[in-house]
Amino acid sequence: MASVQRQSSSSSDGCAVDDKKRKKMESNRESARRSRMKKQKHVEELTVEITRLQMSNNQLRQSIAAKDTAYSEVEAWNNVMRAQEKELTDRLRYLESIEQTLVEFSGGFDDENMNCMMHDTMLNPWQIPYSTQPITASSADMFLDWP
Repeated sequence: MASVQRQSSSSSDGCAVDDKKRKKMESNRESARRSRMKKQKHVEELTVEITRLQMSNNQLRQSIAAKDTAYSEVEAWNNVMRAQEKELTDRLRYLESIEQTLVEFSGGFDDENMNCMMHDTMLNPWQIPYSTQPITASSADMFLDWP
């Protein structure tokens, strides 16, 4: 009877061990399933983040390209403005040198006479602002010395 009792206790122990083994396997399977689900969710989140970052990157590239274009246009306009500024500065210096020459050779015109003379010349560009000798050549005499 002791041997029957041993068999039944070993059989019940074997059942308990099998039952523990089965529960442990089921627990491991469930844990693995949860781990796979968690991993898949993490991969999906990373995929969404990659897509979002790629879109943001594309927008930044477009913004940079637009700003580069605008910068190039402003730089070109700035170069034109610098050239015009240099040209106008040179022209102003030239006109100032002419004015200085006029002042030196005119014997010191005062500003009122100079402005009046310039003003009249501007209004009537074909009229000479000072008196001149009349031209006395006739049309017949003009071509006598023609080669």
